[in-house]
Amino acid sequence: MIEFAALTPYEEYVGVRALEGLVRPVTAHPAEPSFLVVTQVMELWFLLLRREWELAQRQLRVDDLDGALSAVHRSVHHLRSLDASWGSLLWLTPAEFNGFRDQLGEASGFQSYGYRFVEFLLGIKAESVVRPHKALPAVHADLLRALAAPSLEDDVHAYLGRRGLPVPLEVLERDRSVHHEAHPAMTALWAEVYRDPRPGNDLFLLGEALTDVAEVFTTWRQRHVTAVRRAMGAKPGTGGSAGLAWLERSAARVVFPDLWAARTVL
Repeated sequence: MIEFAALTPYEEYVGVRALEGLVRPVTAHPAEPSFLVVTQVMELWFLLLRREWELAQRQLRVDDLDGALSAVHRSVHHLRSLDASWGSLLWLTPAEFNGFRDQLGEASGFQSYGYRFVEFLLGIKAESVVRPHKALPAVHADLLRALAAPSLEDDVHAYLGRRGLPVPLEVLERDRSVHHEAHPAMTALWAEVYRDPRPGNDLFLLGEALTDVAEVFTTWRQRHVTAVRRAMGAKPGTGGSAGLAWLERSAARVVFPDLWAARTVL
C-alpha cells in the first residue's frame, strides 16, 4: 500500500514525529543539534544495554547459560555502536562547544540515570551518584534498588557457584552496593577456566563474552575522556563536577576485575 487513511504503520511503530519533537536546541548555534541528538541516541543505547544485561541476569538465575550468552553477545554489538557515536562529535572544536555550552545551565551527562543503570549492572557502584535524582521519586527508588541489587557480575558468580566451582562465600554474600575488587580466589577460578580454551568449554565462552563487554565499555569511557578534553579541556563540568578529572577517575575503575587479573597469573 502507498496510501493510508491515518498514520503510516511505520510512524505508528517508530514514532518519528515524537522523536523529532524531542530535538529542542536551546540556542541557534549550528553545532548544538548534533550534540543534542548524539546525546539522545546514547541514552537509547543505554536503555538497550540495560535490557540486555537484565535479561542475561534472568537467564543466569534459571541456569540458562546459552540464553545469557546471547544477550551478552548482542550487548557487545550495542556497545560498539555506542562507542561509534563519538564519531559524530569529533569535529566539535572548543569555539563551537562554547557557542552553546553556557546555555546548557547545569545540565550534565553526570545526571544521566540511564548511564547509572549501565554502571550499576556492570558493578560500578556508588551511593553518591543516586542523589541528583531525588526529585524524580520513581527513578530515585529504581536506582536505589539497582544499587543494592546484584550486578551482572554478581549473577555470574552465583551461577559459577551453582556449577560447583569454588566461589567463596564472602564473594557470594558481599555488600552489593559497593564496587567489587579483584578477589584472589575468583582470579584463580577464572585462570583455571582459561586453561581449557576448547570450543566446548562454555565457561571460557562466558569469560570471553564478559571480557568483550568490559573492553568495549572501557573504550567508550576513554573516548568520552578524549572528547571532553578536546572540546573543553580541564574546565569544571556544567553540572558542577570536576569535569575531565572526574571522568578520568571514573574511567580508571575496572569492569570485571577478576577476568583481567586472571590473565596475569596464567
